[in-house]
Amino acid sequence: MLRWTIIFIILALVAGVLGFGGIAAGAAGIAKVLFFIFIVLFILSLIRGKKV
Repeated sequence: MLRWTIIFIILALVAGVLGFGGIAAGAAGIAKVLFFIFIVLFILSLIRGKKV
């Protein structure tokens, strides 16, 4: 999932440089959502993986 986040960030940067504002905003929004989902899943896996 982190790979998809990086891909959408790169897509947003390239689209922004080329002047496609709508596409850049959409790709950045998708990257942001995927990043937060990744963080939540990562924290949950850390919590569930701990053996207390």
